[in-house]
Amino acid sequence: MVTTNKSRARGRPRRFDPDAAVVTAQQLFHERGYDAVSVADVTDALGINPPSFYAAFGSKAELYARVLDHWTVTAGIPLDRILRPNVPVASALAAMLEEAARLYASGPDAGGCLVLEGTRCNDERAREAARARGAAAERVIRDFVAARHPGEAESVTDYVGTIMLGLSAKARSGHDLPRLLATARLAGSVLAQTLPE
Repeated sequence: MVTTNKSRARGRPRRFDPDAAVVTAQQLFHERGYDAVSVADVTDALGINPPSFYAAFGSKAELYARVLDHWTVTAGIPLDRILRPNVPVASALAAMLEEAARLYASGPDAGGCLVLEGTRCNDERAREAARARGAAAERVIRDFVAARHPGEAESVTDYVGTIMLGLSAKARSGHDLPRLLATARLAGSVLAQTLPE
């Protein structure tokens, strides 16, 4: 009897686009929050195995950092477009808060701000990645205010940051767009009184 040792044809390993994977992971993190998403959730959603995940991203926290970068560019508040030097400071900040309300309440599972919500996650590396991006945004806001109202820059930046954090939390807990906009507009009226032009 003659036998041949034919090895079974192996399929090609599944290829995936890391950039598309970041978009998918962003949806997961935004819907559920960082802590509620496991590596298994991500690999299932991407259709890859854990070794492929770790080879591509290193860790869940590193993937999250990439997601935050993507979020900042594609879905975050466009600070450079809103905080323009030719616009009164209070008006620009009010517009930024209203844009935050719209973004945080958008989508079928409004999850607030991915960055702000990430600052409270349990994973230290992921939390620090979110805090670093939040701090960068705060610097932009502070510099914008300080250019015309240097004495109020710190307190106004803290106030605006607190309102944005509240808008994000309320969106995540179910507040709809009209309620979020009402809060943003009330805060805008406070800013108009605090920062007269």
